[in-house]
Formats: sequence, structure tokens, C-alpha cells
Amino acid sequence: MQENVCEAQIIEQIFRTVAPQLRNYLYYRCSSIERANDLVQDAFAKLWEKCKDVTPGTAKSFLYTIAKNMMLNLVKKDNVRYNFASSYDGETLNNENPEFNMEYNEYKVKLETAIAALPEGQREVFLMNRIDKLTYREIAERLEVSQKAIEKRMHKALVKLKDILHGY
Repeated sequence: MQENVCEAQIIEQIFRTVAPQLRNYLYYRCSSIERANDLVQDAFAKLWEKCKDVTPGTAKSFLYTIAKNMMLNLVKKDNVRYNFASSYDGETLNNENPEFNMEYNEYKVKLETAIAALPEGQREVFLMNRIDKLTYREIAERLEVSQKAIEKRMHKALVKLKDILHGY
């Protein structure tokens, strides 16, 4: 008979060893510690639901697969919300000059493209600072690097964005 993870002590052992690594993996992907913690809890809830089908040897890969899929689903939902909000913002500008609307939309696309083109570290720091309103110190603590490293990444990101958006 093959062993599964339905016993509380087995799942507790797996939680102690896998949860911190899984949380960090998710945090680095979605840059939100709250979201990462929620996804870890949801993944372990799914493991508990499917405990009869999962062996202790496959529990880690099961958790990573479930958590990654849940994160991707959240990203898809966020993109839908973002696209809806973006289209709604465009509707509020319809009373403005059509030329202004066109320039605004072009600039918005160019800005989003420029941000997406930043290297991951720079983009992450830029968005954490500008969107999440985190200070350099808070970002440094979350990413477990020095504040100087954050300042350098932010400076490089701003220089690149300025170069790309220079014409606007």
C-alpha cells in the first residue's frame, strides 16, 4: 500500500519544509507578500483535498504546480480588470479633444511598453515604488538587498524610461 499525505503529522512536516520556499517563489513572481501567502494557503488546502492521491515524495511538486497555476489564473484576472479599467479611463476622456485622447493613448502604450522592457529587477523596484508606494527601505527589506542596491536599480530604471520616453 502506497503512503499518502492524509495524516496531519505528514502534512505538517511538508508545510514546515515547503511553505517558506513556496512563499518566496511566489513572492518573487508576483511581488506581493500577501498574495504569495494566500496562494500558499490555497495550495495546501488543495493538497489536503487531494491528499489520498498525493504521496509525500510528490507533494512538493504538486504544491508548486498548483500554486503556479493559481498565480497564473490570478494574473489573467488582473489583466482583465486592468483592461476594463483602462477602457473605462478612456471613456471618461471622450469629452476631451480627440487629438488629446489619441496622444494620451499613444503615450500610455509607450509607457507600458517602456516599463515592460525594463530588466526584471529594475521593473520590480520601479513598480513597487510607484504603484505600491513603498519606500526604498521597504523594498530593500522585501527583496532582502541593501537600500543602495534599490537606489541604483531605481536610478537605472528612471534613466532608461527617460531615454525611451524622451520624445513625449
